[in-house]
Amino acid sequence: MYPASFEYFAPATLDEALSLLARFGDEAKVLAGGQSLIPLMKLRFAAPRALIDINRIEGLDGLAEEAGGLRIGALVRHKTCERSSLLRGRYQALGEAAPQISDPIVRNLGTVAGSLAHGDPQGDWGAVMLAVRASVEVRGTDGGRSIPIDQFFQGPFTTALEPTEIVTSVLVPDPGGRAGGAYSKLERKIGDFATAGVAVHLALDDGRVRQAGIALTGVGPTNLRASAAEEALAGAELGDEVIEQAAELAAQAAEPRADLRGTVDYKRNVVRVFTEDGLRRAAAMAKAA
Repeated sequence: MYPASFEYFAPATLDEALSLLARFGDEAKVLAGGQSLIPLMKLRFAAPRALIDINRIEGLDGLAEEAGGLRIGALVRHKTCERSSLLRGRYQALGEAAPQISDPIVRNLGTVAGSLAHGDPQGDWGAVMLAVRASVEVRGTDGGRSIPIDQFFQGPFTTALEPTEIVTSVLVPDPGGRAGGAYSKLERKIGDFATAGVAVHLALDDGRVRQAGIALTGVGPTNLRASAAEEALAGAELGDEVIEQAAELAAQAAEPRADLRGTVDYKRNVVRVFTEDGLRRAAAMAKAA
């Protein structure tokens, strides 16, 4: 099936893109990688009146450390993250997620920011960004704002992004030297959506947990934060009992639905196993830093 007809624009500046969004409002869609949008248009689940291609806008493709953390520009591709040496060690959760995004074709074109803006509850980046407590930087005609990731996802395929705003970058705060993370994903085949996924991030001080992040993919109406599990880890030494308790709490936080991929109990057990394994791997990484 072919998409419905639309007007195509390729602005050279962010201000020009924002002006077009202000003109068309919710009848426009922003095109970055297009790996979610174009299939929806071909199926006519989406039929924008205008398509605004931001790929010619300079300054949106940076992936770099700066004071306060790691900044991922709106045009940074999954493949760039997969290959970057920055996404190791204390940003390991991001580094492990990147090569698990769909397939090589999608990773070559798709963007991190675009994936977040799509708001798919089975999107891998959503869980990772919850675990590392990222914020989404956006710009509109009235100026910019920073949206904490916990406020960004509002429902299935629904985010806090306004129709006249564009994501300009994602900011991941620096967790400090002694930190580590992990991302685990169960899929039926390479390139499939997650049956269940778990992102884990830990920051330690003197062998105790200063901050813990645990978030889930594909087991709820949005990516979910396992808050009770995080709270159980706060200030704790990571012995077997503490890790097992946190893993059980993460499983309880999951809200899966039974389908051809598995029962509710099966998916919760996957979350429990992945959380326990992720915590052990993240802790070992943080202690070795």
